[in-house]
Amino acid sequence: MKKIIVRILIVAVVLIVAGFIVVGMFLDSIIKKGVETAGPAITKTEVRLDGVSLSVFSGKGTVKGLFVGNPAGYKTASAIQVGEATVRVKPGSLMSNKIVVESVSINAPDITIEGGMKDNNLTKILENVQSFSGSATTNTSQTGAQKPAQKIQVNDLLITGGKVNVSLGLLGGKSVTVPLPEIHLTDLGKNSDGITPAELAQTVMKSIIDGALSSATKAVSNIGGVATDAAKSLGEGATGGVEKVTKGIGSLFKK
Repeated sequence: MKKIIVRILIVAVVLIVAGFIVVGMFLDSIIKKGVETAGPAITKTEVRLDGVSLSVFSGKGTVKGLFVGNPAGYKTASAIQVGEATVRVKPGSLMSNKIVVESVSINAPDITIEGGMKDNNLTKILENVQSFSGSATTNTSQTGAQKPAQKIQVNDLLITGGKVNVSLGLLGGKSVTVPLPEIHLTDLGKNSDGITPAELAQTVMKSIIDGALSSATKAVSNIGGVATDAAKSLGEGATGGVEKVTKGIGSLFKK
C-alpha cells in the first residue's frame, strides 16, 4: 500500500512539473505575441521581438531582439533596438491583476533620433503613447467595464551602455553617434494599484528622450566640426557649402 502511495505521489509531482513546463512554454509565446500586438497599438510603429524566455519557477527572464520602428515620414531604419534585456518577475504575481517586476536591466540599447530637438521620431512616438494612454482611460470609463485591467509595478529599471545615433540629413545620410547617459528608474507603480503598459512606456520614453537630447546637445559643437570637414572635402570652392551645412545644423537643433 505504501509503495502505491509513493508511486502516486511521484506521478503527481511529475505531472505538476510537466504542467509548469508546458505553461512556461506557452507563456513565452504569449508574452512575445502580446508585445508584438500591444506594442504597435501603443507606439503606432512596428514592434517585434526575436524571442522571450521566462521561468515560471524563478521569475527570471530574457528578452532578445527588441525592435521599435519609426513613425511614418522618418527615413532611419529604427527608433530603438535592444539586443538583450533581462527581467526578474515576482512569480506569484504573474496570474494577478498587478504583475510585480523586481528588476529590468537593458544593456547597450541602440537609439536613433531623427529630426530636431523638439520635433523628432522619438517625441512623435511619445505623442502616440500619450494619445493611446488617454484614449484607453476614456474608453474604460465610458464602457464601465468591471473587469480590472492588468497593471504593472517595476521596482528597478536600469539602462546602461546605450548609444544615440543623431541623424543628419544635410550630411548625405551620415549620422553622429553619442553615448546615452545611464537611466535608472525605481518604484514605478509601487505606491498604487500599478501602472498600465502604456504609462510604463511613456515614463521610459520620456527618460530616453531626455537622455538622448542631452547627449545630442553636448555634441552640437562636435557635429559642427564634422559638418565643416565634410564641406571642405568637397573642394576649394566649398566655402558656401560650409556655411550652408553649418546653418542647416543650427536650424536642425532649434526645431
